Amino acid sequence: MDIRFLGGAHEVGRSAILVNDALLLDFGMLTGNPPRFPVETPEPDAVVVSHGHLDHVGAIPSLLSGDNRPPIHWTPPTYELALTLARDTLKLHGGTYHCPFTENDVKRVTETSQTHGYRETFAAAGHEVTFHNAGHIPGSAHVTVDDGDTRLLYTGDFHTDDQRLVSGTTARPDADVVVCESTYADVDHDDRAAVEKQFAQSVKTTLWEGGTVVIPAFAIGRTQEMMLVCAAHDIPCYVDGMGKQVTEMLRQYPAFVRDADAFRRAASHARFVTGRDGQRKRITDQSAAIITTSGMLSGGPAMTYIPAIRSNPVNKVTMTGYQVEGTPGRNLVESGRAEIDGRVMPVSAQVEQYDFSAHADRRGLRAFLDSYHDTPILINHGDRCETFAAELADDGADATAPAVGDELSV
Repeated sequence: MDIRFLGGAHEVGRSAILVNDALLLDFGMLTGNPPRFPVETPEPDAVVVSHGHLDHVGAIPSLLSGDNRPPIHWTPPTYELALTLARDTLKLHGGTYHCPFTENDVKRVTETSQTHGYRETFAAAGHEVTFHNAGHIPGSAHVTVDDGDTRLLYTGDFHTDDQRLVSGTTARPDADVVVCESTYADVDHDDRAAVEKQFAQSVKTTLWEGGTVVIPAFAIGRTQEMMLVCAAHDIPCYVDGMGKQVTEMLRQYPAFVRDADAFRRAASHARFVTGRDGQRKRITDQSAAIITTSGMLSGGPAMTYIPAIRSNPVNKVTMTGYQVEGTPGRNLVESGRAEIDGRVMPVSAQVEQYDFSAHADRRGLRAFLDSYHDTPILINHGDRCETFAAELADDGADATAPAVGDELSV
């Protein structure tokens, strides 16, 4: 089996792996200004997508901009999320060099899409492919690819611990070679129950003191997780931004969430913001918790809420996800100031950071890979892939960290 890394190696973003010059696994983008895309746009016979985050699906429609029309295989939620992200990218960047596809390309995605459930083996570009629940977000999958000689496990993004939204992965499919993500290979997450308790107490204290809490959250996965946390701790909350649309969509796929009844109750518990008639202004004038995009303060309704609440030290901003270096969210956490709408604003409101990660940490990664100790392991999707591969090798594993552009025969 030949494996070529077109992106996502030694980096988090633009994941893309070509198998036997025929089957493409993911085709994402690395957000930034400008965004970055895989180093090559191939013409595969088929595409298989692990899950619906921008760094894995963001460039999928560009594969259909020419004459090639490969079938695209994914779970039903991943298909819906990919379309949502593509349309949002068009809205933000359509017609510019920041967007590598057109509205017609997005329409072609719907024409070539083929959806599959977990553990349903299907044929793609002459390979047998199976999805296994990866425990990252609804619809996320480990992908096994069998060409008759070699069986590849592409982990995609995964979590080994339970979240309120999805259960941690328990799948350990047989494999002859593993391509494994390593986003948090140098981090041990704090106990999730303790983090959640600390978060809930902090938010309740601020609301009791008459303050407002802005909870920046990624639209896909994190918004819904925070809704579930708020519902479980009886914290009244508003939800704003793309997370509203994603929540409504995920309600159509109860089999892909951990507890469909709890998810339904959380959606009923939250109040969805329409943004009409000055509603956001009224919300910031009351004591409220507001879950809103963007998770790194790089856009979305958060750009309305943060300036409105920043000057009162009773108020609070609770960051719930990883903040990429150089983003307004990272700057706010580190300096207490954030660039919003072109202006650097001091923020007197309290700023807190919570680890609600949907990725396996160092312990989780190593526990997962213990099942593949005698299997070649290719480490990707991380900022320190070589270091983690070396740690595994020191413990006797056959682990390496390919670079973008590398081609391997396994």
